[in-house]
Amino acid sequence: MLSRVFSSAIVGLESVLIEVEVDIASKGLPSFTIVGLPDKAVEEARERVKSAVVNSGIEFPERKIIVNLSPADLPKTGPSFDLPIAVGILTAFKLINADIKDALFFGELSLDGTLRHTNGVLALAMLAKERGYRKIFIPNVNAKEASIINGIEIYPVTSLLDLFKHLNNIEQIKIQPNLDFSQIGTEVDVEFDFADIAGQEQTKRAMIIVAAGGHNIFLRGVPGAGKTMIARALPGILPDLTEGEALEVTKIYSVTGNLPAGDSVIKFRPFRAPHHTVSRVGLIGGGSHPMPGEISLAHRGVLFLDEFPEFPRHVLEALRQPIEDGIVAVSRAAGTLIFPAKFILVAASNPCQCGYFGSPDKKCRCLPGQVERYRKRVSGPIMDRIDLHVEVPAVQVEKLTANSLQQTAKTSKIIKREVQDARDIQTKRYAGMKIKCNAELSTKNIKEFCPLDQESANFLRQSVTLFQLSARSYFRLIKVARTIADLRGATNIEVSDVSEALQYKPKNVE
Repeated sequence: MLSRVFSSAIVGLESVLIEVEVDIASKGLPSFTIVGLPDKAVEEARERVKSAVVNSGIEFPERKIIVNLSPADLPKTGPSFDLPIAVGILTAFKLINADIKDALFFGELSLDGTLRHTNGVLALAMLAKERGYRKIFIPNVNAKEASIINGIEIYPVTSLLDLFKHLNNIEQIKIQPNLDFSQIGTEVDVEFDFADIAGQEQTKRAMIIVAAGGHNIFLRGVPGAGKTMIARALPGILPDLTEGEALEVTKIYSVTGNLPAGDSVIKFRPFRAPHHTVSRVGLIGGGSHPMPGEISLAHRGVLFLDEFPEFPRHVLEALRQPIEDGIVAVSRAAGTLIFPAKFILVAASNPCQCGYFGSPDKKCRCLPGQVERYRKRVSGPIMDRIDLHVEVPAVQVEKLTANSLQQTAKTSKIIKREVQDARDIQTKRYAGMKIKCNAELSTKNIKEFCPLDQESANFLRQSVTLFQLSARSYFRLIKVARTIADLRGATNIEVSDVSEALQYKPKNVE
């Protein structure tokens, strides 16, 4: 007696179709074997499935059972094969009589037969739609997660017994209704509002440019100047995720298990702030079974690296290719996996080890050589990949004690509308292209979308010579100028835009 049930395995961030073949032999001693490169979690499905079937009040066949997970050369990981294995056994034993060729099954079983939250359901739903499957049977707690994908029937399964009754036409499971992306709320619960930040007008202006163009920024200032507060206020002014971007982010969080149970889709831009003790694999991704790291979890959002020079140098150097290309390529003997990593990098640092170099109020205790060594912990190539460099001064006490702060400062909601207007201009400009914002422009794109008049070109040429800017810095400066022009609603880049962009470049004239 042979049965076939279809499921999927997660490889990187993609879902791969898996055929679960179950054979129940009429002869031989009772046994239960799973083949097809299963890991420990898949092998333990034997005990979970048997207990779930018995505790659901269904007869379990005491026969020789062989389960093959095909293709056999692809490693299978995780507990998501519990449900398809159970359905395959019951189908092979003729306890289920239903046509399941157009369905995918996915989920982890408890010993009592209920289904647990399982990672990677959104990737499964995308695979089902892509490969033409009409139905998916998934844990009830994951139903909203899959409901954002239209064109397939989603059956939220609470227990194996409920599924058994459904497939035998005893009691039907109600189909999960699809969610309309536009009807999902977008309110972001941010820690700080820009109106709460005292002073720091230049820094706040720089953060608006960052949000509008998707640029990277480096904040350097004395302790207590407000670098962390400003960075954590950034999500409140970022534009809303588009539907395509939201699916990209949600897929990453679904596969990695970071999507809360019962949630449907992430509509706010991620904010990730790993500690400086994070490992290279933790930041970039990888491992024996490669998984995304912090930079992929920050995809389409913000990666905040506080105490930037305290990160190990080899960890920071690994950021070079992701910052430039927007992807992470994790290579192993079995193949190469690509993880998306298009994020806004916000790096913050003290000016020296004690933190008070250049402070007008407190004396720096560091020797000149110590200051230089501290700053050289971050390499030139990494700093060259950061678009805006801002010195964050200590806030004057008069601004801290001002009672009119809330009345005069713009709130994050007002700033967000300005940023959204600038992003809308970019969306229209780059329609039909993969480019989402100015920071993603290539050198070829810059020549097409960022033309400079003669006056601006001459000013930029002089600035490059004076400040010894690299070719990379030159093109990044033009992209920042393009964003500044977009914030004005202007079509052309003017000298004032280039001049303001130049203010955010490090002035290392030798």
